Amino acid sequence: MFLYSFLYNPQFRIFLFPLSLFYWVIIFWRNIFYNLGIFVSYNLPCKVISIGNITTGGTGKTPAVIFFAEFLKNRGFKIGILSRGYGRNSKGTIDLKSEISNKKNWKYFGEEPVLISQKLINIPIVIDNNRYRGGKYLYDKYKPQLIILDDGFQHRSLNRDLDINLINANQPKHLYKLLPYGLLREPWQHLKRSDIVIVTKMNIKAPSSFIINKLRSLNINHYHSKYEPSNNLLDINGEKINLAKMKNKRALAISGIGDPLSFELTLKMQNIDFIDHITFNDHHEYKNDDFRLIENKIINYNPDFLITTEKDLIKLKYANKNIINKLFALPMQFSISKLCLDSILQKLDLN
Repeated sequence: MFLYSFLYNPQFRIFLFPLSLFYWVIIFWRNIFYNLGIFVSYNLPCKVISIGNITTGGTGKTPAVIFFAEFLKNRGFKIGILSRGYGRNSKGTIDLKSEISNKKNWKYFGEEPVLISQKLINIPIVIDNNRYRGGKYLYDKYKPQLIILDDGFQHRSLNRDLDINLINANQPKHLYKLLPYGLLREPWQHLKRSDIVIVTKMNIKAPSSFIINKLRSLNINHYHSKYEPSNNLLDINGEKINLAKMKNKRALAISGIGDPLSFELTLKMQNIDFIDHITFNDHHEYKNDDFRLIENKIINYNPDFLITTEKDLIKLKYANKNIINKLFALPMQFSISKLCLDSILQKLDLN
């Protein structure tokens, strides 16, 4: 909550500008060393697709990973997924499919790999900060034809056959500054390393002229994608509840994601009347103080139900019963045009 309040307040953000200059120097020399071959990039014995972004989050990357994995699997390809498991409390190489049956807490894997595993039951998922080591394990054990590298654009130590970069259509211009002054991991011109650029969440809100003009000035062709909600909500046990049953009921929204504004706009599109939105930082780990805050809001507002995201549902399942008994998540799905999919298959030589 603090981070987003800070970044959205220009009076506070100005103090971070000197740090962003230091960050730029690090990024500049790092990429120079990779371009000159001083830093080594390794190859895997199969095709690798990176799905990433140049911002710290909020682009809909996890639904995109799920979408592309399902799309390629349905075309008959053997798929594996490689993730760093952001925020996990474990180390080394983790085979999620082998370990998930041990009923470890989500913190052992990170919430994003857990969510992906729930959606892609028969696709192996390996977690490793060392992408080459994790990719080698994944290939040696499962022999996939294609490995999807989750959040891999900045991980240049592993070569890939295709770089897909996502840009959120809904984030304001002032956030497109280098960390920590804004949310950019790399300068805009580094998008030219991408093979495919996709502007996401186009159905939620039209992109600002700043984003479109920036892409045009860099001569970067791009595609538009949608970020669409399901007609069903999910309860804490994964059971589906028809959204129509919640008509005329009052909700309290809760989220710890990279783009809380898009979540609010989506709820409004679905005619979900939310009284208030309790926001936390992306990848937030809910603790007892957070549960007490939510419980106080429940007492104050007396909502009919609580609405959150699928990522947050994974973490909020450890809340008290008076929270989880009212808690539902709104699933979201990524979609892209056939033209973009054909271009991806062509670039991978998979047509």
